[in-house]
Amino acid sequence: MDMKTEASDHPEMNKLFGWQSDFFQHLQHKGRSVNTLKNYKTDLDCFNHYLIATQKHVNIEGFSIPEIVEYGKFLETKYQSDNSRRRRIQALRLFFDYLVERAIFNSNPVRKVPTSPKFLDIPRPTHFSHVKTLWMHLLESEKKADSPLEKVKIKRNQLIFLLIYTGGLKVSDISDLQKDHFSFGKSPRVMIIHPKRDPYTIALPEFFQGVYESYIHLLEKVKNAHGTEFNNIFFNANAHKILSGGISARGIELIFHSWRKKLVMEITPKSLRQSCIFTWLQKGLNATVIKESLGVSPSYSLKLYKDHLDNYAFSDDFLEQTFKDVMVHSKK
Repeated sequence: MDMKTEASDHPEMNKLFGWQSDFFQHLQHKGRSVNTLKNYKTDLDCFNHYLIATQKHVNIEGFSIPEIVEYGKFLETKYQSDNSRRRRIQALRLFFDYLVERAIFNSNPVRKVPTSPKFLDIPRPTHFSHVKTLWMHLLESEKKADSPLEKVKIKRNQLIFLLIYTGGLKVSDISDLQKDHFSFGKSPRVMIIHPKRDPYTIALPEFFQGVYESYIHLLEKVKNAHGTEFNNIFFNANAHKILSGGISARGIELIFHSWRKKLVMEITPKSLRQSCIFTWLQKGLNATVIKESLGVSPSYSLKLYKDHLDNYAFSDDFLEQTFKDVMVHSKK
């Protein structure tokens, strides 16, 4: 039976469904991926089913700490996994944060309820052979591109690959990057601006500057040809023209989907970022430096990565040499 049909005897639930619909649209406008939206919907549906099944007289606007505590008790009995309980509480917390922003609630009652501790999954990095295959594919595809637009899209993808595999950036870090976020003094660096933390910079390999400059040079030409202007480094485009500046998290996910389909490999932004962490550890980078580059707190644990370090072999030495080899051959 459809949940809204189940809720027909609970008029207040329709009000809740409306707020949740607005919340999902809000997340979509912020560039959250389809998978992220799907997960939030699943987690909030758990809350909805709980209300329909257990609350004879639902008073949504009257929700406070006691009601949330009861929901927490329900999760304790329904789910054995700490992560499952934690995720559902976190989704509800974000939803109520949104309701506070909308001035529907004065405060967020969920923030008073502790969540279960987080247990990290075992890292599942992109296989090193797949990392090398993808990099070679991106370089070779550039040579075969038959239009400036196709070529600049491929060079954009090269930069996205390098920012994740050599810089450990998340898709949310990449989305709104602009020219002034990059610096090329003693070594290339990219600045990450976080809404809740001070900005910080991440070191990139020396040859990154060459890839970046050739991309910017071509991008300016294509922008002029298409009569468009924007400050973002990256862009959305279809097969015929640039659509807009900036690229959403969903847009980056679609790029990875195209790689998975074309090259028949398992790779996601998350798995490529995990490959970066293994690369840093195997190069002997200090744990503090790694955490600073990842933008995580000093308490973040790299234990699972260190425990599995012997199971993987990663390097970034091949990137520059492969880049140079392909560039030399393309000039002949």
